[in-house]
Amino acid sequence: MIPDYQTLMKPVLELAASGEMKISEAVARLEDAFGLTAEERSELLPSGKQSRFANRVHWARSYLKQAGLLRNTRRGYFQITEEGRQVLEENPPKIDAKFLERYEQFLEFKSRTNTVEGIEATTTEQNSTTPDEAMRSAHANIIDALAADLLDRLREAAPTFFEDVIVDLLMKMGYGYGDSSGKVLGRSGDDGVDGVINLDPLGVDQVYVQAKRYQATSPIGSGAIRDFYGALGLKDVTKGIFVTTSSFSPNARTTAEKLGARIVLIDGPQLARLMVTHEVGCRVTEVFKVAVVEESYFE
Repeated sequence: MIPDYQTLMKPVLELAASGEMKISEAVARLEDAFGLTAEERSELLPSGKQSRFANRVHWARSYLKQAGLLRNTRRGYFQITEEGRQVLEENPPKIDAKFLERYEQFLEFKSRTNTVEGIEATTTEQNSTTPDEAMRSAHANIIDALAADLLDRLREAAPTFFEDVIVDLLMKMGYGYGDSSGKVLGRSGDDGVDGVINLDPLGVDQVYVQAKRYQATSPIGSGAIRDFYGALGLKDVTKGIFVTTSSFSPNARTTAEKLGARIVLIDGPQLARLMVTHEVGCRVTEVFKVAVVEESYFE
């Protein structure tokens, strides 16, 4: 029998304790550890693009990462954190979503998702919900986990890459007159802005961008907003977008509202949601169609 994703949490953490681990290697080792049959190893999700077991390993890793017990190191690799080692030293009988609630960042993740704990719980434990409700809840959970993963990766990326992502996102959102209308600045002599989007072919109407790649614990203050406002003044423009992977303090938001320029603030969670919506740094792998009875056909 293929174990559920919560059963896999402790084994995944234990594997990571030996050093940096490749996710595909983790899947292979755990297949052996749990003695999966050839049929179980080859059992695919309905999409036909991933094995069911690998999918559950990915979910286990994702939840452990949200709790701060694992962290991504590079594409397809992860390793244990100091907090994760402390958990293994405690040697709890099991690690599941309930266990992870002891960590504040996991509770914050759950509060953002406001959904049930994982796909397995959605489909097998929430019998009081309708199939439609369960499906929508599961979809919301997938999107929330994806958004959190994207945000983590942005915080770990190089600042120059982050600036490229922001310009790319704004172009995907429809800003600019064409593919070449957006560019990253971010160099000396740019007067404190990181990117610009030309809204017309001649660049008469422009939007300037400020991109700050901060950790979640470092909110943007009002001083940074005033500095950006000053930079817009030097450029003689009145439109600006300030994007961060963290958050904005209440004073920062109040400052942005009171200044004469039109400054839009985009914090980390909103940024990740926009990336998902516009498929920046992610892609759609499967689309489910839901049909309903056409009543007029039977009249």
